[in-house]
Amino acid sequence: MTNQDIKIHVLHTGTVIVDEALPFHHDSDSKIAWTGLFSSKKHQIAIPVSVYLIEHPKGLVLIDTGWHTDNRTNQIKNLKWQYPVNKADLPEGQAVHEQLANLGYKPSDIDYLLLSHLHCDHADGLRLVKDAKSILVSEEEWEAAQKDKIKYLHHEWAGVDVQTFKLSDSDLGPQKRAFDLFGDGSLQMIWIPGHSNGLYATKIQSLKSDDYVLLASDAGYAARSWEENLTPGVVEDRSQAQKSLDWVKTQVDNPNCISVLANHDSKVKPHIITL
Repeated sequence: MTNQDIKIHVLHTGTVIVDEALPFHHDSDSKIAWTGLFSSKKHQIAIPVSVYLIEHPKGLVLIDTGWHTDNRTNQIKNLKWQYPVNKADLPEGQAVHEQLANLGYKPSDIDYLLLSHLHCDHADGLRLVKDAKSILVSEEEWEAAQKDKIKYLHHEWAGVDVQTFKLSDSDLGPQKRAFDLFGDGSLQMIWIPGHSNGLYATKIQSLKSDDYVLLASDAGYAARSWEENLTPGVVEDRSQAQKSLDWVKTQVDNPNCISVLANHDSKVKPHIITL
């Protein structure tokens, strides 16, 4: 790496086992199809839970935290009423702090931990990396989570110093609002509501060229989402989710975008991207 390189580690912290209607919504689905409660087990799929470690010249950045190790011993207690809609599988060595250690880092080495949103498969491992120097989530997501004790599991951030970031006007995203972490355009959290009120994608812009990577979070669960126009089964607002997915598709078609990564794409394997 040069002093202008940005290295993105795409890591999988186990898998989440769900009904296929949860990641991939069809208009013919019932309102509760995503729960899998009245669906055959043959419709259950295991999809990866990704986190992203970004080695940036201005700091070490972690996006999302994946599953907590409590899921190895007592996930019903940990996931509460969200089990069995979301079942966790977290093999040894794949928790976020274990993967950091494998790369030679401690949680306290993380300068910024950014949460795309606070659903359980993104925020459960937060307690494992609570020593990060700065932990940030959007104001919109934090406010939504405080009001909702069904879609969110509040114990996941108990005792963690979570701060919020504010949006600014931007030329990015379906809502034209974003948060520029370093103030230079190299790492921006872009508001893409729909799946959750405060959902954010992450644009990582090269410091050497016009190339960039987009981490699409759960605007779509896989490349299949934008290829087949499938919004998530779980949404706060279907029309906003569609608008966000449409915007992600425009980024896929941008010649400067070298990769668009959905968080739960089984075709995406752990790898490293250098910008």
